[in-house]
Amino acid sequence: MIIIGNREVNGNELKSSAFKAEQIEMIDKMDRYQETYSFMNRQHFQFTLQIRYATIQAARDLLASKAKFTTFERAHCNERFWHLTEQGGFKLKQGINPADAINDIFQNGVEYGFECATAMVIIFYKAVLDSINNAQFNRIYQGIYLRDWQSDNDLPIYTRRGNDYLPGDCLYFDNPQFNPKTPQWRGENVIDLGNDLYFGHGIGIKTADGIIESLNKRRKAYATESAYLLSQVTRLDNRYLYQFSNTRAQIPTFLASKTIVSKLGSATFYH
Repeated sequence: MIIIGNREVNGNELKSSAFKAEQIEMIDKMDRYQETYSFMNRQHFQFTLQIRYATIQAARDLLASKAKFTTFERAHCNERFWHLTEQGGFKLKQGINPADAINDIFQNGVEYGFECATAMVIIFYKAVLDSINNAQFNRIYQGIYLRDWQSDNDLPIYTRRGNDYLPGDCLYFDNPQFNPKTPQWRGENVIDLGNDLYFGHGIGIKTADGIIESLNKRRKAYATESAYLLSQVTRLDNRYLYQFSNTRAQIPTFLASKTIVSKLGSATFYH
């Protein structure tokens, strides 16, 4: 169900020939799912489609960058833009524009290596960068630190239970009987690219069956339990991020606030 303002809207009313195929799939799924997708106005709805498509494109661009998949212990980065911490994280250097540092990962990916959770956060940063202007991005993201699921307060990422998967979401394939010698393959964070295609850092672009097959090859000896897609979605809080959009309408302050209700491991749950 799609709600814009106070009105339920049929998905067919919202489609446009200007939308990408992935955005049409977003609309169709929002319309079909039992969950309610609520937007303040038409501009907020369009911003959401834009930032979701930017997430998909950022995932494809990260693959094209040839950035390597590796563990925290072997993480590396371009030290012109980032400090490599002892924990295998990347801390933005003083005096460096955040936009330049994020773009460098995509332009000089061969100088970088990180694991899949960090890859997801990098993709989300790039999606925001490509959805607002550089000056705004540089203003709000001065303290970027990339490691695992850590992100700036103004990059709100939340996870919740559910099967309402949409293109642009981050999903998780669990591998319950992973090989303990390679714990980095206990599961795979992926970006839903639409049309049953997913990008996983270190695995590439595959169907759901292809991701599961790749993880099953990395199980312990005599494993009997297959990898599987977890019933949860991780996504950007587009309602919060809309306040930084160049085309936003006036937003009441309370609608731009975030409330943390719980944490599960590295995942933060908002409402």
